[in-house]
Formats: sequence, C-alpha cells, structure tokens
Amino acid sequence: MSERRRVLFVCSANSARSLMAEALLTTMAGDQYLVASAGSQPTAPHPLALQCLAEAGIDTDGLRSKPLSEVADQHWDYVIALCDKAALECQTLATSGQRIAWDFPDPATTHRLAAFARVMSELRERLKLFVTVHQKAPAIPLHHHPASVFKLLGDDNRLAIMHLLQRQGELCVCDLTSALQLSQPRISRFLAQLREQALVADERRGQWVYYRLHPALPHWLHEVLAHTAAANGDNLTPMIERLAALAVRPEDRCTTETES
Repeated sequence: MSERRRVLFVCSANSARSLMAEALLTTMAGDQYLVASAGSQPTAPHPLALQCLAEAGIDTDGLRSKPLSEVADQHWDYVIALCDKAALECQTLATSGQRIAWDFPDPATTHRLAAFARVMSELRERLKLFVTVHQKAPAIPLHHHPASVFKLLGDDNRLAIMHLLQRQGELCVCDLTSALQLSQPRISRFLAQLREQALVADERRGQWVYYRLHPALPHWLHEVLAHTAAANGDNLTPMIERLAALAVRPEDRCTTETES
C-alpha cells in the first residue's frame, strides 16, 4: 500500500467541527489518510460532539484538542480550514500541501445536540466528496529523475511558478498571470508541462482551477526549490508583491479559466 496522505483539519476551538472531521475521515478512509486536527484557540472536546460521534458508532478514544503550534512543523498534504477565521490563521503553517477552506457553522454556539448532529452530517457528505474527488486522479509513474527535473526547471518561468506554489501553497491561473505578468495561455502551457511530469497537481473548484506542488514531490526537490528561491529573491520579490496586492477571492479578479 502506498504511503497515506496527511490531512489536517483546523477550526478555532478544535472542540467540535475539526474533531468530528478528524474522526469521520479516519473512520471512512483511514487506510488512505493520516488525519489530525488542531485549533487556533483550542479549548477541550465538546461533550455534544463526542456524543454525536459515539451515537454514530465512531470511536472517540484519543480525540483531544490541540494548538496549531503542535502540528506547525509537520508536513500536511491537505490543510482544511472549517471556518473563515481558521482559514486566515492557518496560512501561517509552513506547509507545501494544499490549503482548502470550508465554512461550517459552529454548533457550540447553540448548545443543542441537533445542531451538532446536523453539522456532523454535513461534514460526512463533504468528506465523502473529498475522498471521491481525490481518488479520481490516476496513478502517475513518479520518477522525478534529477536530470529531467532540472531540464524542465531550466526555464525561468516554470521555475518561478514552482517557487510561488511552494511559498503560497496553491494558486490559480489568474494569480500566476498577474504575478509573472504573462498571458493566460502561456501560464496554462507552463502548468500543463509541469503537470505532465507530476511536478504540480490541480483541483477544480467551481469555475476555477487551483494548482499546488504535487503531494508526491520528493524531499530533495523541496530542498532544491527552497535553496534556489533563496538565491532568486530579486526576481521573486516583485512577483510576491503583485500577489499580495490581489483581491482575496478569485471571483473578484478572475475570468473563467480555460485550461489546456
């Protein structure tokens, strides 16, 4: 069996939503994912969250609330924020994995078991979709021979895209078009070349396609990118500044993407 992908759920208190998501995904697909959760302001597991899980026959042993600092130095293939506040705060996590933002209401504000049960049901359906979507990607032979990688990254623009994805976590075509000040067809062509060699992965959400470094990128390549980015600051800094000046949501700045 291939190595399990690592998923981190984050919400404010790590007492209900993220703990339920951790337990649900572990139960649903623990053979595929290594799952954890944390909070920006952790408290303690909410009794009603634990009750909902127990009534659904889901094991709650070992579930505990944790601060983000406890998981900050670990690699995560997916960091899934379950509220808008956590989505902002988990940007500080130094991970090359994909960041995903879901927004679920906090049932703890109601103190009602029915509210916890409803959120758990909605989480279960979203997680079913998550597992299904991420099972669709066909297995790609991942060789990443250094000579082939260096040849592909010998182009300044492709290398810059990899640097920006490592720094930002994920970006859409419009982000990269603005950052590199190149046309959308050129950016899409560069991304297609990187995707064909399993250096980047993509995910469509609605009308927009987001790109990130491939989860199976070897450690040596992460180190090469980090070192070359440090030596390429003069070229990268203007691109990073242009990214920082963009609106937060793609729908505020982008047209619908047509991918090659």
